[in-house]
Amino acid sequence: MVRKQPFKGSNGNGDLSKMKKSSTGNRRGKKDAPTIAPSAGGKSSYFNNWVIVAFLLAGVAGWMHGVHIWTMFENDRHFSHLSSLERDLTFRTEMGLYYSYFKTMVEAPSTLNGIGQIVRDNITEYPSTINVLKRFNLYPELIIGAIYRAFRSFTEAAKIKTQTCWKINRGELPPINSCEGIGVPHYFYVTCIYTLNSIMMSLVFLYGWYLSGNSLWGAVICVAFYFFNHGEATRVMWTPPLRESYSFPFLILELLLVTHMIKTQNPNYFKHMTAICLAAFFFMLPWQFAQFALLTQSACVLALYMLEYIGSWKLNIVIHAQLIALLANFVFQFGNEMLLTSFYASSLLSIMLIVKLESKIEGSIRNLIAKCLVKGIVWLVGTFGLKKVIATALRTADDAHIWEIFKSKFSDFNNFHTMLYTCAKEFDFLEVETVVKLSKTLLIPSMIFITFVLAIKCLRYEYLSYVESNTVDEDGQKPEVPEYDAKVAAHRCKPNADVLYNVLQMIAFSCMAILIMRLKLFMTPMMAITASLFAHRQLFAFLGPRYRQVSFLVAILAVASVAGIGNLTSQWNIIGEFENWPHEELLNFINENLPPNAVFAGAMPTMASIKLSCLRPIVNHPHYEDAGLRERTMRVYSMYSRRSLEQVRDTVEAMGVDFYILEDSWCTRKTREGCQMPQIWDIEEPENAGKTPACSYARGNPEPYFKEVFKNNVYTLLQVVKKNPKA
Repeated sequence: MVRKQPFKGSNGNGDLSKMKKSSTGNRRGKKDAPTIAPSAGGKSSYFNNWVIVAFLLAGVAGWMHGVHIWTMFENDRHFSHLSSLERDLTFRTEMGLYYSYFKTMVEAPSTLNGIGQIVRDNITEYPSTINVLKRFNLYPELIIGAIYRAFRSFTEAAKIKTQTCWKINRGELPPINSCEGIGVPHYFYVTCIYTLNSIMMSLVFLYGWYLSGNSLWGAVICVAFYFFNHGEATRVMWTPPLRESYSFPFLILELLLVTHMIKTQNPNYFKHMTAICLAAFFFMLPWQFAQFALLTQSACVLALYMLEYIGSWKLNIVIHAQLIALLANFVFQFGNEMLLTSFYASSLLSIMLIVKLESKIEGSIRNLIAKCLVKGIVWLVGTFGLKKVIATALRTADDAHIWEIFKSKFSDFNNFHTMLYTCAKEFDFLEVETVVKLSKTLLIPSMIFITFVLAIKCLRYEYLSYVESNTVDEDGQKPEVPEYDAKVAAHRCKPNADVLYNVLQMIAFSCMAILIMRLKLFMTPMMAITASLFAHRQLFAFLGPRYRQVSFLVAILAVASVAGIGNLTSQWNIIGEFENWPHEELLNFINENLPPNAVFAGAMPTMASIKLSCLRPIVNHPHYEDAGLRERTMRVYSMYSRRSLEQVRDTVEAMGVDFYILEDSWCTRKTREGCQMPQIWDIEEPENAGKTPACSYARGNPEPYFKEVFKNNVYTLLQVVKKNPKA
């Protein structure tokens, strides 16, 4: 049956259960009670006072989060008492790679020279010269490095002391010099990251306040749930240089701006589109995985449009903002093809096509379910089809591994590259332990309850709309079904569209986390934000007077705090002392004994340290998103295959490698069955299965193909004996 357009006078934000009838009047014969408008000035002043209070409390929440993550970071590794080299070593794997470019900016003769070294880098993937701004999303390091240089110049000119140094006695190990203060590059770098994440918590507070209908209770419960589940919501306190540390605060801002736009009755196209575009741009610029979060957002907004909770006007604001942000990132990343060949780009184009076809689809189909089905099919076919066409046209396969990872999760497909991902804990399915932790703090039960309440409200609204559209008037006639009108369709709305959007976004992020555990960093914060809906008066109007709702909120917080405070206490009790003498010993040997142009190969995490602390050329590194780099790493890791040692020597020699760093653990360790490195190679080379791995020979007697030049209980440094030495 055909449904009517939204009722006249509805702003889309009222109580789902309160719907005005048509001009025939109230069916119970009662007149609407007269209303007395409050003083505009008094109401505005009252509201503004609460806005000021909300912003002040948001600042307090941000400050608390900054202190919290700094305290855990210091407690975990005693960062203040480490030498410069030890601080480098705390930034393991890709963190060390990212920090090395900040170090390049800081130590370069000038800012322009530092930028030149970054855009023309021939050390990271020797002998190739690459533009790392295009490949590694390194604008944060470039910007912070330039700011640090200006800060250092100013403090030196003004003779302001910015660091304190002393000698640290390390017992049996050699003593070190350690400096602490904002003038130390490591401190400046981490401080910038933690300042940004303090602002992020302030935004979370304001988001909860706004989503709950300007309720401070909503903001409080939102921040409380975030802190109670802090270990599942972020890892910035352990791994500050990772891309998400820079990017996630802008995602919170972008989600808040989209929510505000959806909630606004007639949003200004340019103002809202520009704000969302800027937030999306800064979200995407530091992080290559940002596109997947925005893909889910475009899908959620499309779902609102298909269900007629918003019209094409609001949909276009979001999609146009995202498209401009995507193209701007493509330009700023010097033509990174991975952005154009992504499912995200194809999804945006498909949604724009759906809007263009709106008049034909809705002019010929009146049933809502049928319209949703047609639009959904167009979106899916368009997204996958355009993705294939664009990738083929640009001849790029940099993101092919992403599809292969998902394929490996739901089939018996596996190859070398997917195994390197899926054998890592963070790329596995969401752990049951995580679900249990989030359930003990009532976060997951709260999401189930809120989703259930909203579903009931939405279904009731749809039912009442259906009844209204089929009501027979005094003449025995049903209301006339209006023809499709583009202007009406562009601005149509239904109650609580902003609430539904946030619940859909929470569900989308949860699905991402279930598939890849690492992405719980999207799910948990979004769940905490959605929990603010407990303070939403219209959504929980069935609880009765306000004091009952407040009592309900207090009860939830009281129960959640039992496990939540325990989680926080566990974090505060983490006391560590960083020490990695075998790695430090290796780096000292390289710096003191090997030429500065010596080329290195080895495990990806170790190569990042070689570049950061030794400034030597490397042939592979931890940033695994490039197809060419994946092939390079596979060739380097042939040391852990079952090939002959001579074949391995020939492979690395052809890459220009002078020294190979062999790690015993990589030859023997196994995170789970099938994940030992030689076992992974058996997938690619089943004909060699059962043979002794090359690394076993190299650990014992590497000659005549390699020569051992350094060894400790973790690392063996092998010099490649060249078959064709340079003249």
